[in-house]
Amino acid sequence: MNERLLQYIWHRQLFSAASLCTTDGEFLEVIDRGIWNHDQGPDFLGAVMRLSGMTWAGNVELHVQTRDWVSHGHQHDPGYDNVILHVVWEHTGTIDPQIPVLELKNRIPIFMLETYMGWMQQLRSVPCEDERLRIRSVPDGDWISALVTERLEARTRWIEDRRTLAGGDWEEVFWWGIARSFGQHVNADAFEELARGLTRTILGRHRHQIQQLEALLLGQARLLHVRTEDPYVALLQREYVHLRHKFRLNGIKNPVKFLRMRPMNFPTVRLAQLAMLLHSEDRLFSKVRSMKEPREAEDMLMVTANDFWHYHYRLEKSSGFQPKTLGRTMIHSIIINTIVPMLYAYGRIMNEPSDMAKAKAWLKGLPPEHNASTRFFEDEHWQPGDAYASQAILQLERDYCQRKRCLDCDIGVRMLSASGVLAIPDRSVSKEGIA
Repeated sequence: MNERLLQYIWHRQLFSAASLCTTDGEFLEVIDRGIWNHDQGPDFLGAVMRLSGMTWAGNVELHVQTRDWVSHGHQHDPGYDNVILHVVWEHTGTIDPQIPVLELKNRIPIFMLETYMGWMQQLRSVPCEDERLRIRSVPDGDWISALVTERLEARTRWIEDRRTLAGGDWEEVFWWGIARSFGQHVNADAFEELARGLTRTILGRHRHQIQQLEALLLGQARLLHVRTEDPYVALLQREYVHLRHKFRLNGIKNPVKFLRMRPMNFPTVRLAQLAMLLHSEDRLFSKVRSMKEPREAEDMLMVTANDFWHYHYRLEKSSGFQPKTLGRTMIHSIIINTIVPMLYAYGRIMNEPSDMAKAKAWLKGLPPEHNASTRFFEDEHWQPGDAYASQAILQLERDYCQRKRCLDCDIGVRMLSASGVLAIPDRSVSKEGIA
C-alpha cells in the first residue's frame, strides 16, 4: 500500500462501508468525502461526516500508518487543525485523541490490491498487458477522446513556449515545427536548431532560388564540408560561403546523424526536400489554416527534391536513379505530429474553436500510425481505425502505461472493476500519477 493509492481509494470510496466505525468504536457515516487537494495541506477539503449522530464539517488526512501523522510533522502545522477524520491503511496507535481514526486495511478487496501491486512490479511497457488480452479490454470512445485532447493540450503548451521565443510569430513557430518534423526522431533537435538560425526573413529573400535554399540548409547543417568534383556541390559550397558571410551565420552545434538510417531518410535528402517545400510555398501556416481537408495538406507536402538528388543520397557519392519524393507515410506523420497540433494550438490560444475542431477532424480523416507503441494495443479484437485512435494510444502508452498511472486509466480501472468494486474514473479528476 502507498499513500497515493490510499488517496485514490478514498476519493472513489472503494471500500466496504458496512457498519463503518472508527478505531474507538464510534459509528461513522461519510456524507461528503471532500475535494481531493493536490496542493499543500490536508488531502481532502470540505468533507462532511456524521459521528455517533453528530455532523462534522472539515478536512480529511490520509496516511499508510497512523504514526505518519507525527513523522510528517502535522502536529505542529496549524493547517491541519480542522482535520475531522484521519484515514489510515493500518492503525498503529492513537496520535491525537481528538481526531477520529478510520482504518481501511480490512475493508478493501484483496483482489484489487494484488492486481494493482502486480502491475506496479511489472517491467513491461504496458503493466496490464496479460489481463487486458485475457478479458479483451479496449479503449472506449470517451476515453479515446479524452486521451487525444490531453495529447493536443500538451503539444499546445510546447508550442506556446516556442511562440514566446519567436516573439508571437505563428509562421516562425510553424517553420521551426516543420523543420523539426523533417528531421524525424533522430535529427529533430538538430533540424529545429537549424530552423531557428534561419529566419523566415532570410529564407524569404532567397525563396525563388532552390540552389540558395539548399546551400543555406545544408550549409547550416554542416553538410557541405565534403570533397567532390561535382559542379553542383561546388556551386552550393560557393553559395553558402557568400550567404554565411552576408547574414553572419553559424552552423548548428548538434551534428546531424546518418547512422542506421535508410538512405531515403538521410538528412541530406530530407533537407533537399525541405528546401523544395520552402521554394514551392511562402506563408505555410496561413496556407494550412485556409485548408478544409487534410488532402490539401498532403498535396502541399508532396514535394520532390531537385534533379541532382535523383542520383544522390549524399553529396559526395552518386547512386542509381531514384526521385526523392516525400513519401505518403512521412507526409501523414508531418500532418499528424506538426500541422494538427499547430492548428489546435492556434485555436486554443487565439480562441478560434473552428481550428481546434478542424485539427481533431483531420486526425479522423488520416490513416492510423503503426509503431511499437500502438502494437501493444492492436490485436485480433481491436485495430485503431484512424490517426485519432492511434494518437490516443500513443498518449495512453507514454503518459499512463510507462508511468504506471493505472488508476487514472479507463482500461486499468475497468479491469480492476471485474470484482464489481471499482467505479469508472470521473474525467474531471486530476490525472496526476500514482507512484
